[in-house]
Amino acid sequence: MTDAEIAALPYRPCVGVMLTDGRGRVFAGTRADMAEPAWQAPQGGIDPGEDAAQAALRELWEETGVPAEAVTEIARTADWVHYDLPRDKIGVVWKGKWRGQKQLWFLLRLNAGDDAIDIATEHPEFSDWRWMTPGELEAAIVPFKRPVYAQVLREFAPHLAG
Repeated sequence: MTDAEIAALPYRPCVGVMLTDGRGRVFAGTRADMAEPAWQAPQGGIDPGEDAAQAALRELWEETGVPAEAVTEIARTADWVHYDLPRDKIGVVWKGKWRGQKQLWFLLRLNAGDDAIDIATEHPEFSDWRWMTPGELEAAIVPFKRPVYAQVLREFAPHLAG
């Protein structure tokens, strides 16, 4: 694809979920579809007819097994956060329909214990998970998504101070 063709592609509307244990740590899962560990927070597209908050709770449920009644919304990003796919992935990922994602992020506190998390979902996204400090999470994220996580973690920092 040419630079002009890439620039003309829209961003896929998505949500991201920063799930906190209330002690300053956040959930990180390693993607089940990657050969090497690729850590991330739950995230995914907004379905037709869904608002962003509904999508965040659905993605959390689908990827971690945590139901809506087990969390409290603490914060959300003030605006969309964008990232572009690496050039070699554009045209491959999402069948070339999107240049990257625009995401609204939600900070949710888990009100239940760790046993509420069950990544063995119907369509597993993660093969492993753990609680990480914000600094650990930012360092573990794939490089092209790292600026998004840095921005989101800065915005949520006042709520994550443990």
